[in-house]
Amino acid sequence: MNTADTIQVAGTSLHVDDTGEASLEPVICLHSLFLDNRMFDGFVEAATGAFRLIRPDFRGQGRSAGTDRDVITMEQCAGDIAALLDQLGVSQAHVLVSSMGGDVGVRLAAYRPDLVKSMTFLGSSARAEPADKADAYMTWIEDVAQNGFTGERLDFLVQVMFGESTRASSQMKETVALWTDRLAQLSRALRPAMVGVALRGDATNLLSDVRVPTMVISGEECPVRPPEWAEELVNGLPASELVMLPAVGHSPLLERPDLVIPKVLDFLKAQR
Repeated sequence: MNTADTIQVAGTSLHVDDTGEASLEPVICLHSLFLDNRMFDGFVEAATGAFRLIRPDFRGQGRSAGTDRDVITMEQCAGDIAALLDQLGVSQAHVLVSSMGGDVGVRLAAYRPDLVKSMTFLGSSARAEPADKADAYMTWIEDVAQNGFTGERLDFLVQVMFGESTRASSQMKETVALWTDRLAQLSRALRPAMVGVALRGDATNLLSDVRVPTMVISGEECPVRPPEWAEELVNGLPASELVMLPAVGHSPLLERPDLVIPKVLDFLKAQR
């Protein structure tokens, strides 16, 4: 039975959905920037009864509390997640991460290895943005913060989050439309979280400290975390495997749930 709660950690309030079964191994699901914890709805439906599923919204995102800071860093988010797991009494969890969730997850696994049993990365990496891309993203962020997620700004974001093949697919029309509508409803108050991702530091030096079993799933059509970044991630992790998906962009879990969800469940069950 899924329960939603607001939990106080590290000076903020996080919205957390938790299926709550203390007898099951926990999986904490860390979402992409822009998508919030609802991106894991399909995975939760498939995994309920096999694992305890914990889904926070990051600080300043989704239904969690906002902030008066100019930037929310990946390190701060990692500290929030560590504090949340401690407060929930979870001593060790599988960590399932997407995009920004991977930036947070790498830091969590390096700084609090006691909390992490395995990691699954979806459309993620550990790199900082190249300076030219960071500058371009900051220009877009300031435009969105002033004018909202509309028009060309929204079109750009949809192209970032979903691959060209997905956007052109009649079978994926409803999924793309659902998330386009949700993206259009995003608040301009998301700015501190957006800045934190755009200006994140490089974490590739932490990869060798992540010694748990890992799986990396990435899309060949991803424009913002391209295949070579996924390969770098796998090469830097001591115990990792790579799954590259053709005709998939930045959001593998949403674009090919039929492939991704069974593969993630098989990986998690193998770590028991």
